[in-house]
Amino acid sequence: MKKLPMTNWICYAVGYVFIITGILKLLVDDFKVVFSNLGLPYSESVLFLVAVTEIVCGALIISQMYLKRATAALIFIMLAAIFLTKIPILTTNQGFLSFAFEARLDIVMLILLVVLWQHAPGKTFK
Repeated sequence: MKKLPMTNWICYAVGYVFIITGILKLLVDDFKVVFSNLGLPYSESVLFLVAVTEIVCGALIISQMYLKRATAALIFIMLAAIFLTKIPILTTNQGFLSFAFEARLDIVMLILLVVLWQHAPGKTFK
């Protein structure tokens, strides 16, 4: 039985997380409240744009197409998410451990996206 390269598994895992997250952002109304509380202008439009970007880029990563472009867009989204939703935890009395706990998935996804970015040879990853 042929083993799949580790990078394939990373693509499947990262793509899965972003596709599911994007779909939930479109279907669950709670995300509208979260985005409006961030103080972003046109929060519902930003939510829609982020959700569609996550779904499309997640699908591109799973199919291993345009990895540099897909990972770049998702790295930007992850950095914005950390900056807008996780860094403020450090400025409150919740402390570093609360920040570390709340940011754990964001940080792992960011690391995996950077790994994919570094190993993407161009348009495809095969």
